[in-house]
Amino acid sequence: MEPLPDLGSLSDSELKRLIDELEAQERDVSFQRRILHGKIDILRAELVARLQTSGGRSVLEDVDVQRLTDILTGKASPGA
Repeated sequence: MEPLPDLGSLSDSELKRLIDELEAQERDVSFQRRILHGKIDILRAELVARLQTSGGRSVLEDVDVQRLTDILTGKASPGA
């Protein structure tokens, strides 16, 4: 992200153009955010459906959470 220019040196038309550019960028980011949230919702719904068909058995039941925690905190090596 670029820093703001010296606002005092900008003309009114330059300020308006900068506002327009930033508003367009904000709209693009908001659109991407909505798309991502939709994808996340779809993935979560798929996961819930899978868990329901597996009798509620969590996909994480076979994961050694303590070992994963140790690896992520640097207390164990991944190959140990």
